[in-house]
Amino acid sequence: MDLAELTARASAAMAGGSDFKKKVKFDFGSVGKLLIDGVNNTASNSDDPADATISVNWDDFAKIASGAMDPTMAFMQGKLKVAGDMSVAMQLQSLMKKLAG
Repeated sequence: MDLAELTARASAAMAGGSDFKKKVKFDFGSVGKLLIDGVNNTASNSDDPADATISVNWDDFAKIASGAMDPTMAFMQGKLKVAGDMSVAMQLQSLMKKLAG
C-alpha cells in the first residue's frame, strides 16, 4: 500500500459518514501526510491544522495498520508520537480497521 491508496481508503471510509467527528493528521515524514477530517467526512493529503497530529514513519504505520505492531507499544517505544489532543488519537481504533482493509 502507498499513500495514494491509503488516502483513497480513508476517503471511502469517511464518505458514508462516521462516528469520528474530529480532525487528525498522520505525518509520515518524507512520504507525506494524511488528513482525516471527521467534521466534513473527507480525507486528503493536505497539511491543514488538526485536533491531533500523529507522527509515525511509513513502515511502522504499515505494521500498525496490518496488526503486526501494537499502536500502544509503538507509542511507548517512541515510534509513534501524538501532538495535540491525545483522546482524538484514541478514537481512531475503529477507523484504523477500515483503513487496513
